[in-house]
Amino acid sequence: MAFDLHRCAVAGDAEELLLERVYPAPASTLRSPFQRDRERIVQSRAFRRLAGKTQVFTSRASDHFRSRLTHTIEVAQIARAVAAALGLNEDLAETLALVHDIGHPPFGHAGERALDECLRRHGRRFDHNLHALRIVEHFEQRYAAHRGLNLTLGVREGIIKHSRDYNVSEHPELAPYFLDQRPPLEAQLIDQADEIAYLTADLDDGVESGLLEIGHICENVEILARCYRIVEQQHAGVEEKFLFHEALQLMQNILTDDLIRNTRDNARAIGAESLADIRMHPTRLALFSPQVEAERLQEKRYLYETLYTCDALEVEHDKAEEVVTALFNFWINDPEELPQAYFDEVQDEGLARVVADYIAGMTDTFIFLQYAQIKRTVRR
Repeated sequence: MAFDLHRCAVAGDAEELLLERVYPAPASTLRSPFQRDRERIVQSRAFRRLAGKTQVFTSRASDHFRSRLTHTIEVAQIARAVAAALGLNEDLAETLALVHDIGHPPFGHAGERALDECLRRHGRRFDHNLHALRIVEHFEQRYAAHRGLNLTLGVREGIIKHSRDYNVSEHPELAPYFLDQRPPLEAQLIDQADEIAYLTADLDDGVESGLLEIGHICENVEILARCYRIVEQQHAGVEEKFLFHEALQLMQNILTDDLIRNTRDNARAIGAESLADIRMHPTRLALFSPQVEAERLQEKRYLYETLYTCDALEVEHDKAEEVVTALFNFWINDPEELPQAYFDEVQDEGLARVVADYIAGMTDTFIFLQYAQIKRTVRR
C-alpha cells in the first residue's frame, strides 16, 4: 500500500487558516475556496495578458510556439496530476500553477533581467514572484469593496514561496507568510511541474524553430535519447518527427512519475503525518530522485548552451534590453507621461517601482507600440 499523503494536504474546510481572506467573502455552496481563487485568477486581466508574453520565442516568430499562457496551462495539467497521485489538494495545486507566472514582464527572462538591471540603478530589484503578489493584492481591480483579487492566504503564500524561500529580515513585509517554514507540498510541487513542462516544451519548440536538431539532442540529452530509443523500437519505420513527439511525451511521463514517487518517498522517510511535519522540515520534499535530477540538469545545461543563448535568440534578448531600458529611462525622466493611474502611485511607491510596474504589465505587442511612440516623441 502506497504511503498516504492525504493527511499532509492543505485542508479545504472552513476552519483552515490558509482559507482566510483579507476581506470577508460570502461562502459558496458550489465551489471550494481554492476553486473560487482559481476562477478569480483565470478571469483576471493579468492572466489574459500571459497570452501576449514570450515564453522562449516571441509570438511574432510563429503562432505555434508556447506563450506564457500556454506554458501555464501545461504546468497546471502536470501539477494537478501530481497532486491527485499524492492525495494532495488538487484545487490548490492547480490554482498555484495557473498563477505562478503571472508576475513575469514581457520578453520572458530577457525582459525580466533588463527590468531588474534598470531597478538596480535605483537601489531596487525586480522579482516576478513578489510582483505577482502585488498584482493579485493591488493592481487587479474587479470588486467594488476593495482592490485586488482577495485570494486565500494559502494561494498568496504559494505565489511567493513556490520556487524559493525568503528571509524575513530582508523582506519584513512578507512576515505573514510563514517565512520560517517550508510551504505546503501543493506549493512545493509547482516549481518541479514548471521544470517538467518547460524542459519538454522547449525541446519541442526548439526543433520546431529549426534551431535544434533531433539527432543532436539525442547525442547530448540522455533522458531524451533513452526515450527515443524506446519509441523507435515500438514504432519501427515511423518518421523522425513523430518519434520525437512520442519521446517527448514519454520523457514528460518519466519526470512526472519520478516526482510523484520521490516526493512520497521523502515524506515517508521523515515520517510525515501532517501538514505541520511538511512545514517544519528543514528542506523541501517535492524533488526529483538523484538520478533524474542529474538528467534534468544535463538537459537544462544543454538548453542553455544550444538554445537560450544561441545567436538567433541573443538578437531577441538584445532588442528586449533596448526596449525595456529605453522605456524605463523615458518615464523616469518624464514621469508625467505615465498613465494617470500609475502617476498617482508615485508618491507612495516611488517612481522607479511605478515605472517597473507599468512595464511589467505589458504584453510584447503593447511594449513595442509604446517603444515606437516614445521614439516619435523623442524625435519631435
